[in-house]
Amino acid sequence: MAPGPKTPRTGSPRRIRRVRDARAHYFMPHFRRALFLSSLLAAALRLPAQDLAPRAYIITPIHTNAITLTWGYYNGGLDFAGTIPITGATGSYSVPVISLYHTLSFFGRSANITASLPYAVGTFEGTVLGTQRSVYRSGLLDASFRFSVNLHGGPAMQVHDFARWKQKTLLGMSLRVIAPTGQYDGTKLVNWGIHRWAFKPEFGYSRRLGNWLLDGYGGAWFYTTNSAAFAGPVPRPQTQEPIGSLEGHLSYDFGPRTWVSFDGNFWWGGITSLSGVTNLATKQVGSRLGGTGSLRLSRHHSVKISYSNGTYVRFGGNYQNVSVAWQYSWLGRPK
Repeated sequence: MAPGPKTPRTGSPRRIRRVRDARAHYFMPHFRRALFLSSLLAAALRLPAQDLAPRAYIITPIHTNAITLTWGYYNGGLDFAGTIPITGATGSYSVPVISLYHTLSFFGRSANITASLPYAVGTFEGTVLGTQRSVYRSGLLDASFRFSVNLHGGPAMQVHDFARWKQKTLLGMSLRVIAPTGQYDGTKLVNWGIHRWAFKPEFGYSRRLGNWLLDGYGGAWFYTTNSAAFAGPVPRPQTQEPIGSLEGHLSYDFGPRTWVSFDGNFWWGGITSLSGVTNLATKQVGSRLGGTGSLRLSRHHSVKISYSNGTYVRFGGNYQNVSVAWQYSWLGRPK
């Protein structure tokens, strides 16, 4: 009997395995790219972890109030540490911020509350596998709230008592909270908001020696889960380990609210996990150096100018920053 025609083995195990491997080969680079990019841009855009804030723990009389308008400009690149084929990744963005400040007595200690609302406008671009990409974003960043209380050396004082007081050593602590109020879309790679809560407990030290003031802070950022992090067409939950931070400032007074400061910081940590998959390459290690100058214009008005630049950034945004702030301050209870 002659053999019949052979049936094509389109579903053979070997062919199925080749198709599966080809799909995995195509999918995994895109998955890794999404994971790296979402983590990198999070590191680049989440500015609080890299803040430089001189004189954050000095005290003022109770019922001191201030409104501050700040304009900041950021320009720099994203460090991919050679992990994905993206070159020339840069970002340029402006961040105007309005802040409100109020001091009070907290169980007899000097304390203050600050609330800030930033807005951002910027462009990010880079070359991905030989193709130039660019994206523009404009929208609200996440709102920030900070409560600070003095633990040693700074009792709550009325203005007449404060006029006779001389600072020596101050110890304080603060809690900063970032609320997820910023612009966010889990299907987009670049977002201004982080779509999660962030908390930073911190201890602060301030020591005055004549016209010189030495400040040092140590704290850590803690994050809740982002339930809809970018991961391609379908957002996925992302977690992040804490980021430790150290910060130091040395400043010199020329007069009331007129001073200059040399600023520096160092931070580490922040490894991210997407859907439970940990990405060790997202560990952040970096530092910044900069300077700040404040000038008193009148009894109520002052301006502050600052500049900083990354000295070493292993992962995330390495940018230059210039900011200008105008502040109006006054004494008295709200009426």
